[in-house]
Amino acid sequence: MADSGAVTQMLIDYGAGKRDVLDALLPLVYDELRAIAANYLHRERDGHTLQPTALVHEAYMRLVNQHNVDWRNRAQFYGLAAEMMRRILVNHAEKRRAEKRGSGGERVELADTIAITDELDLDLLALDEALNALAELDEEKAKLVEMKYFGGMTINEIAEVTGRSTATIERDWSFARGWLLKTLTEEA
Repeated sequence: MADSGAVTQMLIDYGAGKRDVLDALLPLVYDELRAIAANYLHRERDGHTLQPTALVHEAYMRLVNQHNVDWRNRAQFYGLAAEMMRRILVNHAEKRRAEKRGSGGERVELADTIAITDELDLDLLALDEALNALAELDEEKAKLVEMKYFGGMTINEIAEVTGRSTATIERDWSFARGWLLKTLTEEA
C-alpha cells in the first residue's frame, strides 16, 4: 500500500495546479487501483473483454481529468476511482446489451461484503439501476456502497473521507445492504 501521506500530498498539490506530480502519483497508486479493478472484473462474466490494466488506465485518465474535485486524501481518490470503474463497466455492459438488442446484461456475483446472499447473481445493469434508485432516495448511502463494495474501503476510511462517525457509517451500511437486498430480490 502506498504511503497515504505522500499520496494525499500529491493529490493536494495536483488539485492546486501542480500537474507535474502525476508522473510520481501513478506508480504510488497503481497497485491499489489494479486490485480494485481486479475485484470488479472478478465479479464479471468469464471472458470479459476488459482487462484490469485497461480498466485502471481508463479510470486513472478520467480521475486526473477531473477539474472540480477538491482532493483531500487518498481514501477519497480511491472512492472516486471505484466510482469511475463502475461507470466504465456499466457503460461497457450497456453497449454490449445494445449490440445484442436486449438479450441480457452482464452478470456479476454480489460479494459477501454486501451480504445479500452467497448465491445471488445479478446483472451489473440491475445493480447500477438499484444504486441509482438508492441515490435518489439517499445519495450519501449510495456513495457509501460505492466506496465500500466497489472501492474496497473500510468503515474507518469512509468515515475519514465523509467526516462522519464510524457508528453512523455502520448504520448507513446496514440500511443500504438491506435496501439493496429488498430492491434486487424484488426485481429478480
